[in-house]
Amino acid sequence: MIVDKMKKRAPTAKNKENKVDIQVGKWVKCDKCQEIIYKETMRNNYNICPNCGAYFRMHINRRLESIIDEGTYKKFDLNIDTTNPLGLEEYTKKIKGLREKTGLQEAVSAGTGKINGEKVVICVMDSGFLMGSMGIVVGEKITYSIEKAIELKLPIIIFCVSGGARMQEGIISLMQMAKTTAAISKLNEAGQLYISVLTDPTYGGVTASFASIADIILAEPGAMIGFAGKRVIEQTIGEKLPEGFQTAEFLLEHGFIDKIVERRELKDTISKLIRMSK
Repeated sequence: MIVDKMKKRAPTAKNKENKVDIQVGKWVKCDKCQEIIYKETMRNNYNICPNCGAYFRMHINRRLESIIDEGTYKKFDLNIDTTNPLGLEEYTKKIKGLREKTGLQEAVSAGTGKINGEKVVICVMDSGFLMGSMGIVVGEKITYSIEKAIELKLPIIIFCVSGGARMQEGIISLMQMAKTTAAISKLNEAGQLYISVLTDPTYGGVTASFASIADIILAEPGAMIGFAGKRVIEQTIGEKLPEGFQTAEFLLEHGFIDKIVERRELKDTISKLIRMSK
C-alpha cells in the first residue's frame, strides 16, 4: 500500500507554518505488520518488508534489475498494440491511464538477457497493469518469446503474475491460453528449457496455460496461485477449504510446484538450473 498522503502535524515552535515536512510518496505501509517503511529501504531489500518479511509486488523494471545482468537486457521490438475488440470506451481510457501511471505499454515485457552469464529469453509480467491480465498483446508477446527461444536455442524464463484472462477483450483473450500452450508444446519438442516463476498472485487463464506447464516451476514464498479464488470455490462446492489453500507452500506440499525460492536467491537458483540442464 503506497502512503500518498500524510496528515499535517500540529503547529509547534519549530513548525509554525504547519507545513508537511514528510515527503509525499516516499513511504509505503506493510499490510501485514502495518509498519511504515521508507520506499528506498524497501527497494534495496528486494521489495521485502524489513520488519516482517512480507513480499511486496515488483515493477517489471525492478524485477529485471534484480534478475538480469546489468546492461544485457535487450527488449524485443514488437510493433503491436492493444486493441479494443468489444468497443468498450472505458477500456481505452483505462489503458491510456495505466500507461501514464506505470510507464509500461502492456502487462508484460519480453526480451533477451543474461543471468549470471547465462543467456536467456525472459518475460516478466506486472500486476500493476490491469493485474497482469492476459489479453491479445500479452499472449502474442509470450508466444513470440517462446518462438524466439526455439529459434535462438535458448532457455526461456517467465515471471508470472496475473489475475487471468483479460475479459475486456472477450473470447480473443481466452484464445491466448491455447496459443501460448501450443507454443510451449513446440518448445518442449525442440528440447529447450522452460522455467516458470510464479509470483503473487498467479490466477485464472495464465495458471491454466503457460504458467503451469514448465519443465521447472518455482514460486516465491507466500505467493497465491490457483485458477478460481478461494471464496468462489467454497461457494461452488459448498465446503470449507483447507488452511493455506492456494499458497505456494500448500502447492509445494501437494506437488504442484517444484521449489519455493526466496527472492534474493532467484537469480543464482535460475542460473544454476540452466547450467545443470546443459
